[in-house]
Amino acid sequence: MMKHILLVTLSVAWAGTAVAADAAIRVGLTGPFTGGAAPLGVSIRDGVRLAVAEINAKGGVHGKQIELIERDDESKPERGVQIAQELINSEGIVGAVGIANTPVAIAASRFYQESKVPIIIPVATGSVVSRQFMPPEYSENYIFRIGAYDTIQSAMMAELMVKGRGVDKVAILADSTNYGQLGQADLEVALDKLGVQPVATEKFNVRDPDMTPQLLKARAAGAQAVFGYALGPDLAQVANSMAKIGWKVPYVTSWNSSMSNYIDNAGANGEGVYMPQTFIQDEGVSEAWTRFIKAYQAAYKVDRLPSPSSAAQSYDAMLLLAAAIAQAGDGADGAAIKQALEGLKDPVDGVITDYVAPFSAQDHEATEASHVVVGVVKEGRVAFANDADKARVGR
Repeated sequence: MMKHILLVTLSVAWAGTAVAADAAIRVGLTGPFTGGAAPLGVSIRDGVRLAVAEINAKGGVHGKQIELIERDDESKPERGVQIAQELINSEGIVGAVGIANTPVAIAASRFYQESKVPIIIPVATGSVVSRQFMPPEYSENYIFRIGAYDTIQSAMMAELMVKGRGVDKVAILADSTNYGQLGQADLEVALDKLGVQPVATEKFNVRDPDMTPQLLKARAAGAQAVFGYALGPDLAQVANSMAKIGWKVPYVTSWNSSMSNYIDNAGANGEGVYMPQTFIQDEGVSEAWTRFIKAYQAAYKVDRLPSPSSAAQSYDAMLLLAAAIAQAGDGADGAAIKQALEGLKDPVDGVITDYVAPFSAQDHEATEASHVVVGVVKEGRVAFANDADKARVGR
């Protein structure tokens, strides 16, 4: 591994500050830095800042420093659209990293696409996000992604219960957003492939305070396990409502139960939940994982990462974008950078994995099923659910 993640806090502090415009490569950075999805957005921001600090300390790209233009999308699709237009039209970015929420990604992506500015989305997992502009319907696609998108997650969730536990009666609780409903649809497909039909599918709105009615219906239908598709705070409400009615069955969610506001809001009720993850805050996996964890903790003065997978995926996304900018050549435009992303010549040593040609013109997903492990909340942290996964991803 040639990775040397900087531990110097000052390097991170200046990574996102303004530098001389004629000497900077301007890159957009956006996510929900405030609100209920803030653990995702802050982790995106801080993971990208770490990568930029490292790149700039080594001389930047083509001898130029990377300047981050940061914007808070507040988890609002309309704000994401406004930010995309501002970054492209007013700030002159050559590429972007960011967006945590599927509804925001769906709304904002078309502006990056139409302006031919590549964006690597490190968190929004709706399966459609990176595929809205794929050939042959479109001649080129400017939307890339790192992260276990919902097709991967739902298959893992279904297999964990059906194959791993022999469960054939399941309930799905999903929020009413595009994220929850698209995730539910992917999960239903994954279950159908295993010969299982949900005995209950229930919807709830974001920030609903009590999921008891939905859970009572699921229990009455004979469900032996509950699947949840939502963000951390709402997944916590499901866990709390299960405890309220005294219903103890396996609880498996999309990856967001790793968010700090799931763990904190659910407390003891959140223990034992399973979820797919690409990165877990465990220093015993590999040198790359340990260096990243320690760098993040030192730079941001935290012990527990708010959303470990978000932080690591965003760090890796910035490394990939920088590699494409370097390959495209000094002064290259978005079209050239997009082409470079689709044909990276040199491997990129990331935190989650070592990326060898992670993208192509036909496939803009950098994450494979082999990169994903099963996590479990244990004693207020996310841990590996099994030792085999931990050994598999170590390198």
